[in-house]
Amino acid sequence: MASDKGELDLNGAKQNTGVWLVKLPKYLAQQWGKATGRGEVGKLRIVKNQGKTEVSFTLNEELASIQDIGGKPAPSFVTTPREHPFQLQSVGGQTLTVFTENLLDKLAIEGIVVQRAECRPAANEHYMQMKRRQIEESSKPKRQSQQIEKAITTNYKPVSNHQYNIEYEKKKKDDGKRARVDKQQVLDMLFSAFEKHQYYNLKDLVDITKQPVMYLKEILREIGVYNVKGTHKNTWELRPEYRHYQGEEEKND
Repeated sequence: MASDKGELDLNGAKQNTGVWLVKLPKYLAQQWGKATGRGEVGKLRIVKNQGKTEVSFTLNEELASIQDIGGKPAPSFVTTPREHPFQLQSVGGQTLTVFTENLLDKLAIEGIVVQRAECRPAANEHYMQMKRRQIEESSKPKRQSQQIEKAITTNYKPVSNHQYNIEYEKKKKDDGKRARVDKQQVLDMLFSAFEKHQYYNLKDLVDITKQPVMYLKEILREIGVYNVKGTHKNTWELRPEYRHYQGEEEKND
């Protein structure tokens, strides 16, 4: 049998070595990782009680100290639970094997899983204190407001107002200054202007009439045509029925 990492060492399978597959709490695995070298992490106790196998693990006392909870120093009274009874589970007819990888990236079979178990903490005061602190830390907001005694000065200077906001406020202010006058007065001003020139852009008509933009547009739509293309693109002109109206009146007379 071969793999991408070369030949697979099958000595563990040949020796029919039985191993246990045990699920650990996260905090317990973290505490084990703090053991120096190949130091002892605890003791495993296996006993028979009325024909039933009972297994428990006791964590070493020096590894029971919790350094932090949620990234913050833990109170001195909070310690990792030391006593952990096992809940044994059957393999369930499955064939499970354990592989290891050495420093040379060579894979080897260490043995076949003969027993599954879950390592659980005993529900004692140490466990309740630890869980209580974890819940308290996780419920705290990640960001908190803090009162400072003096202003923090940096090289960055925020923009007090952006240009488009300034232009918008100016336009809004200018429109606010323009009070609406009677519609007939606006029509008179527009007809008078169109007697001088055939085409006007909206800005020029606003300057002539001194009326709010939206109000002026409403009136222009009734008497004018907006050019969207051609030589006079983006300009207004009178509708055919209103063009040179004074001249038409004199002709009819």
